[in-house]
Amino acid sequence: MVKLVMTEEETMLADMARGFLDGAAPVGKLREMRDAGMTHDAALWKEMADMGWAGVLVPEAAGGSDMGFAAANVIAREMGKTLAVSPFLSTAVIAATALRQVSDTRATAALAKIASGDVTYALAVDESVKFDPDAVQMQAKRDGNGFRLSGKKQFVVDGSLADRVLVLARTDNGLTLFDIPADRAGVSREASSMIDARDAARITFENVEATGEDVLGAVDSAMDVLKPALNAGQAALAAEMTGLSAGAFGMTVDYLKERKQFGVEIGRFQALQHRAAHLWCEIEVTSSAILNAGRMLDEEPDNAEMAVSLAKARATNTAILAVQEGVQMHGGIGMTDAFDMGFYMKRARVGAEWLGDYSYHAEVVAKHRGF
Repeated sequence: MVKLVMTEEETMLADMARGFLDGAAPVGKLREMRDAGMTHDAALWKEMADMGWAGVLVPEAAGGSDMGFAAANVIAREMGKTLAVSPFLSTAVIAATALRQVSDTRATAALAKIASGDVTYALAVDESVKFDPDAVQMQAKRDGNGFRLSGKKQFVVDGSLADRVLVLARTDNGLTLFDIPADRAGVSREASSMIDARDAARITFENVEATGEDVLGAVDSAMDVLKPALNAGQAALAAEMTGLSAGAFGMTVDYLKERKQFGVEIGRFQALQHRAAHLWCEIEVTSSAILNAGRMLDEEPDNAEMAVSLAKARATNTAILAVQEGVQMHGGIGMTDAFDMGFYMKRARVGAEWLGDYSYHAEVVAKHRGF
């Protein structure tokens, strides 16, 4: 794979994001939030919105900066390095991309609220242990001019605290995407504690009323709206996981330079040097895949699926390798809760499953290659 490089503007964005996140959301803050029982930092999200991150994919006409998918991936990657907790992926990337597919005043108003940081979203798709939108069984039955939604969703990231929920349900002749407030009658949310200390929920819909205005896009044609949003979310999640890999790698290299054995820094041992070099190469190649996915989403969105799935599959494997090597090279302390490497490992495990695991995306790539 040819090594892609960031543009000057993307480099400046990354440097700006790095400077902000190192101060506002260091890894240590995640431990403080966890110990305090917090799964969301509203103040941090407000700062991000004030910096324009919430509107990175919102058109300028709706108050956003509309910097594009490659820029969103740059921000996500930097957030991954410090394991920053925010609704950036679910709201600024997934929901904003879905709303961009609809040209009406309601969608424009919703995008404006996302850009200002006044509303957050969650995506409710998963019903089983694996990501599979085509297998959704939740029912949306006709009721006059509207629908009644009944069913359960799980692994709804940011679902406990989101203001609104994008819900995928099965209608008469296909799948339909609904945009409903999270506090609507019949919606009940059960917080689900994830190992990486982020917010998630199990959501039950009991005869929930949905009008025609709640339909995002066209009835029975959810994927026209949802597919671009999933691609964008998967690419940004892959970028976050690659940032995670880089963060874990940096921590590991620092330790190799400091820890001494037999009076010598262990980073001088050739076997460890080889392992570190191999991991660095894997991160660099995966970074190229992330950049390619962002370019494809910006320039050829209809043909971006394979690039996105390749990026997510590679990012998953690279993140797992990075945290495994990090724990092993740190020795016994790598497994202790007092050390930050464990947070990287937990986030990598959750990211590997969200929006499709390695097998899911490897199958997508295989289909595009004709296998």
